[in-house]
Amino acid sequence: MAGPLLPAALLLAAAAAAAAAVPRRPCGPAGLSQDTVLGRPGANVTLTCGTEGPLNGTVAWRMEKRVPAGGHWLAGGHALLLQRLRYEDAGLYSCHAGGRTLRTLRLLVEGGSSPPRTPHVSCYRRSHDKDVLCEWRLRAKPSPGTRAMLWVKRRFTVENATEQRCRFFSKAQKFVCRVKVPPGVDDNKPLVVSTCVRNAAGGSAGEDKIITLSSILKPDPPLNVTVEALEKAPQRLRVTWTYPSSWDPRFYWLRFQVRYRPEPTPTFTEVDQVTRTWLDIHDAWRGTQHVVQVRAQEEFGHGAWSEWSHEAVGTPWTDPRDITEMGPYSSQLPTEDGAYGYGATLPPELFGDDAADGAGGAVLEASTHSVAYPYPFLVAGGSLLLGIALFVAIVVRYKQTWRLGVRRGAKPAGEGQHALVPLGPPSPSSPLSVTPLLPPATPPAPGPLHVTNLDYFFSGK
Repeated sequence: MAGPLLPAALLLAAAAAAAAAVPRRPCGPAGLSQDTVLGRPGANVTLTCGTEGPLNGTVAWRMEKRVPAGGHWLAGGHALLLQRLRYEDAGLYSCHAGGRTLRTLRLLVEGGSSPPRTPHVSCYRRSHDKDVLCEWRLRAKPSPGTRAMLWVKRRFTVENATEQRCRFFSKAQKFVCRVKVPPGVDDNKPLVVSTCVRNAAGGSAGEDKIITLSSILKPDPPLNVTVEALEKAPQRLRVTWTYPSSWDPRFYWLRFQVRYRPEPTPTFTEVDQVTRTWLDIHDAWRGTQHVVQVRAQEEFGHGAWSEWSHEAVGTPWTDPRDITEMGPYSSQLPTEDGAYGYGATLPPELFGDDAADGAGGAVLEASTHSVAYPYPFLVAGGSLLLGIALFVAIVVRYKQTWRLGVRRGAKPAGEGQHALVPLGPPSPSSPLSVTPLLPPATPPAPGPLHVTNLDYFFSGK
């Protein structure tokens, strides 16, 4: 069984190696047309009118540029010698004889003989139904005659690559190549992207880039970002936005990320996993303008985040009474007491503002009054009055109880004292039980007061 399987495995490995080791496309100097002449700054160039022109001196040369009224006539002759070329000498040269044009040549003047820089390509796709865009930036404007090409093919296949010519955008200073995606292509299949930039001096090939259609998804930033204040909510802001025009939400959705900050603070607070096109901010700073930005990504996290949207600003709702009380010199700090709490208003002395006499004193007085709210004083005064009333009621009650006790404690003379009979020998006619055991009580002798004898206080003597 191992014999037939070994050749098959070898064939598959050889096919994979052959597909992976596709030779790089040649990226040599760009070919110039027959009517294009390349010159270097400071060099001499000779332009000839061709074999059809007469050999006498009846030939005239005219040089024209792209700008209107930029042409002028030059010296005549079958051959035109241009010495010490300058960049301004580039343009169209035509020779005329007998009222007709015999030949037109294009002269290019390029500085130096170095080939273009190696391109570093990045590819992205604005949505699932858009073409692939590959681009790279340049440090300087390319020389005339520079061409850029891009090839795309499926990886591990021997099929021919799709060739696309790239376009240079001078305002953005970059080359952009558009690759059309045929319908039905698997978004997870790897593709190989190759690039080449060349001019008359040489060519530079970029490194092959392996991409998948799902990994290069990069939506455009959200549009119409607005920030609105919510009435009677001094610490809340509502942010709304719309999908970018290049993304169709009927088939695919986006998830969003919102970041915001108060204007004096450079640090942003970020909110992730937002699936709606609006968000309420609950911890905004009172009376402070906030900067808000939004960006988007494919709903399942495929690809990269878009660029941040343009900055939108908004300020939370402020009670007009607070504005009147606080005055222009008051400042507030954020609090954590919910949407309807009260912030802390700081007087200007803490910020080093020395108020002058006159108008400054009036502003300082307004700021000081803004700190004192009537509600705490009302509560404190009511509590104090209630405490005083309770204390008076308790004192009166205990005083009445004490007087009543004193009146009940006064006893008539002799009450509470037991008649005692002195001890003596019992008579035979009287029983033992009627004989007193203790002598009669005698009044205490003068001396120190004994507080343990309670009868002393209630005897009435």
